[in-house]
Amino acid sequence: MNLIAWIVLGLVAGAIAKAIDPAARGSGILGTILLGIIGAFVGGMLTTLVTTGKLTLTATTLSIPGIIIAVIGAVIAVFVWNRISGSTM
Repeated sequence: MNLIAWIVLGLVAGAIAKAIDPAARGSGILGTILLGIIGAFVGGMLTTLVTTGKLTLTATTLSIPGIIIAVIGAVIAVFVWNRISGSTM
């Protein structure tokens, strides 16, 4: 996937994840893009783990199912980050 597609995927998935999870708010547009890109990797890895049984570093593509998987991954990433850092909100 090219750089523009990664930025668009990150922006869309990050914005949706921020709307779903109130703990993800407070960062700017770069934070939103980064959250969406991290979510694409987390969601892609979990999807690959569930479908093939192997944990490999994969990411989703810029498509409707890919955005849904990236949003789920972003929400999971925010949840894990809040548990590790001790933040409640």
